[in-house]
Amino acid sequence: MIRIQGFVSVACFLFYLAWKMGAAAAAGDGSNGTVAPTHYSVRIGAVLDSNSFMGAMIDVCISMARWDFYATHADYRTRLDIHRKYAHNDFDMTSAVLELIKNEEVHSILGPQTWTEGKLVPELGGKAHVPVISFTDRGGSLSYTPSPYFIRPAPNDLDQAKAFASICQGFEWHEAVVLYQDTNYATRFLSMLNKAFQDADIRLAHVVAISTLAEDRHIMNELKKLKKMQTRVFLVHMNAVLGSRLFILAKKADMMSEGYAWLVTHSLGNSLNSIDSAAIECMEGVLGLRAHVPKTKNLDNFRNRWKKNMLLMKPDSTGRELNVYGLWAYDTVWALAMAVENIGPVNPDFLDINNSKSGSDMFGVQISQIGPKLVRELQNITFQGLTGEFYLIDGQLKASSWEIFNVFETGDKTIGYWTSDQGIMPKFSSSTRQSYSTSIKELKTIIWPGDSVKQPKGVAIQKLRVGVPKKYGFTQFVNVPDNLHTNQTKITGYSLDIFHAVMAQLNFSVDYYEIIPFTNESGFSNGTYNDLLHNVGKAFDIAVGDITILADRAGYVDFTLPYSESGTVLVVKNKKGKDMWSFVKPFRWDLWLTIISTCIFIGIVLRLLEHRENEKSDSAGTNNQKFEFLFWFPISILAFPEKNMVASHWSRFVLVVWLLMAYIMMQSYTANLSAIFTVDQLDFRFSNDYYIGIQKGSFTKDFLVDRLHVNESKIKEYSTIKEYHYAMNKGSENGGIDAIFDEIPYMKLFLDQYDSDYKIVGTTFRTDGFGFAFPLKSPLVVNFSRAILSVTEDENMSAIEQRNFGPKYSPFNQSDSVNKQSPSLTAFDFGGLFILVASALLFALFCSETSVGQKLTERVRYYHHRCSVFLSFRGNEPKVNSTVNPDRSGDSSSEKEKGPDVSDRLNLDDSSGPGTPARESEQGNADISAKDGQANESESEQKDIAVSARQISS
Repeated sequence: MIRIQGFVSVACFLFYLAWKMGAAAAAGDGSNGTVAPTHYSVRIGAVLDSNSFMGAMIDVCISMARWDFYATHADYRTRLDIHRKYAHNDFDMTSAVLELIKNEEVHSILGPQTWTEGKLVPELGGKAHVPVISFTDRGGSLSYTPSPYFIRPAPNDLDQAKAFASICQGFEWHEAVVLYQDTNYATRFLSMLNKAFQDADIRLAHVVAISTLAEDRHIMNELKKLKKMQTRVFLVHMNAVLGSRLFILAKKADMMSEGYAWLVTHSLGNSLNSIDSAAIECMEGVLGLRAHVPKTKNLDNFRNRWKKNMLLMKPDSTGRELNVYGLWAYDTVWALAMAVENIGPVNPDFLDINNSKSGSDMFGVQISQIGPKLVRELQNITFQGLTGEFYLIDGQLKASSWEIFNVFETGDKTIGYWTSDQGIMPKFSSSTRQSYSTSIKELKTIIWPGDSVKQPKGVAIQKLRVGVPKKYGFTQFVNVPDNLHTNQTKITGYSLDIFHAVMAQLNFSVDYYEIIPFTNESGFSNGTYNDLLHNVGKAFDIAVGDITILADRAGYVDFTLPYSESGTVLVVKNKKGKDMWSFVKPFRWDLWLTIISTCIFIGIVLRLLEHRENEKSDSAGTNNQKFEFLFWFPISILAFPEKNMVASHWSRFVLVVWLLMAYIMMQSYTANLSAIFTVDQLDFRFSNDYYIGIQKGSFTKDFLVDRLHVNESKIKEYSTIKEYHYAMNKGSENGGIDAIFDEIPYMKLFLDQYDSDYKIVGTTFRTDGFGFAFPLKSPLVVNFSRAILSVTEDENMSAIEQRNFGPKYSPFNQSDSVNKQSPSLTAFDFGGLFILVASALLFALFCSETSVGQKLTERVRYYHHRCSVFLSFRGNEPKVNSTVNPDRSGDSSSEKEKGPDVSDRLNLDDSSGPGTPARESEQGNADISAKDGQANESESEQKDIAVSARQISS
């Protein structure tokens, strides 16, 4: 057996020796002999840690990359000449880099992978113009400030931070605790993570820095502090060594049980295969991110060859799997070889370091002549490597995809993916979706800590101390019995019912919560609402009750969303002024006078327009009818629009205009009269003479004094609904009040109890309603606010309101309250109009049915007739002067003229032609008789008037 093992060792040694000789021959520098070299060597340095698996793995990958590249590109004229230096700590690494630059005259350095505190390595590379290429994420600590000579062909940490923010959003975790290794690189990553979490509205509840040299006792103390916090989401950013220690201690602290959620960055996620099984077992249920490497045949072939080479070259480091750092190292060597070839063959003079004094510095390093060209070429290199597309942007690999993995007892499994364009997705797809997703519903089944499949809620509360105010009025909101300490009576009320419903809707569990009244030792209230809020975070974890959300209070507590209506209103007595002449108020006296004058003017115009038509038709009527037409016609046309009362077309035009004006006036009258009985009810203004009642201990007092400038002496405080009612009934003249200024929820109860006695007037002053109060920056605010929304939108909300406020309780609407409180119009409102109508009817009966009225009517008719005769005489005076010539027989010429006219009409009727019925002739005779009768009647009437005139004059 021993001989066989010895034979295998010798065979491995010979194979390795042959491999090295072949590599040396392939990279021959032409130093032996006088033949010109066929390949040009470019010196490249590599700093590795030979004592770690990471260093051994990267060393083998670098050698394999160089061998594979030149085996594939044998026609290339350049060759990389790798100069290796091994370092085990920060000092050795810096010394190795300095020696490579100064003595070995390398033009690029590969592989610094230690989490150093200093920035000396990138500064050396920058001064010498030598690119420093670190293909590990930990190399990010080497350069805190951007430098063109520091290149990190690894994914951007900002993408990783955004991925964690999306995961927290998907699981609805609104806060997290970060534990990180205390290094420069981790500090930079923490700033990126904080920015990504802020954009996603996720709070960093606590940040813990742990040193690489920290003892287990120190780490355990930090874990115990975190266990007392409410947050149950922890994000770990450490290397494999420190991270494995942390999870072993977290298991001992019982923080890897159900309800906890642990996340790890790719610093630890990419190195799981280097962690022992005991630590992996303690990490069961952990979620993490690692760079996604697409599966290809080339990758599988490389893995198999790498295992064989590790067995030959690093037999002490076998037993572990290849990770992405080795793949990045492989692709980086390929990119470097391509860049050197693109620069082209160079002679030794071109490769020499500049020896001028200007190129020296304190370390004696000089400037590389091809370093800047090498940097430019690396930025332009693009190819398909083992890890996917290799393309540098600002010295880092372009945004790539990430795997979301879940650790279980024997290993890990991929449950989903994340990309910067598509967000979280269950299966990797290169095609782009329309929208960014944070949904975790389609991810594979996750095993959480404690071997649980139940998703952690992110927050856990063992005990919650709930403070409630002690109220003496409006106990429908919070009712704290006086015998609470003796009989253990339950605290009830609308606010408490809302709180219990919210607790049932929370997305996390509370083991126990205690409701504590804000009272003193005697059982009385221990102060105002502001005093209660100042105790939040001290004596109480949360304040529950009818607590108004105000801006000044938000300076020392955080409020949830409101669970009640918002606003403050003014309530006054429902007093309606009594006025029997309300119907006159819509129009002012000048408008009434204008309407009357317009009616008379329209009558005059119509009389003039109809006069010509009446002359043509000889139907002008008596003087009395003409006088009535002047005043009565504009009114009668509105009452009897169907009667044909005019003959002129122009008269009809005037009537159309009149009717248009009349309808507009009627509509305006109706609208204005409605406004008098409705809108006027809302007209209320503060006055220095009003006394206003408020609720005792309420913020409304400061509101009235500071914002509405009400005299403080005019404000009185009350506690109960009955006290409000009693003070309003007394009035300010008897020591009471004129109005109540309070919040809408209280006034709803007040109006429901005294419905028709009061009304809401004026403007609703904006407030934010009632809410729960938490200490500043409490993570519970978001969770409680979401639960409040669920409760207020639920159908059980009406049941809660009716249980506390009564079955008649209904949501508040100010316009509804006005309609409800406004009484119907009564007969008294139009009493004046009815009196005028009744007076007109009685006057008509009096003049028609009584002897006194009849005599009075005769007198009125006489004077009316005299006025008509006078107006008619003045109107016909020019015609009389030209035609009236009485002859000796006493007949006027006008009468003589009438004879022929009548005869002409008779002759016309008689000559109507054959076939005309006899009844038409009879009708003509009847018309002549009627006219004669009218003439006789007119003559007799004139005689009567003359007799009456003589009697009156005597």
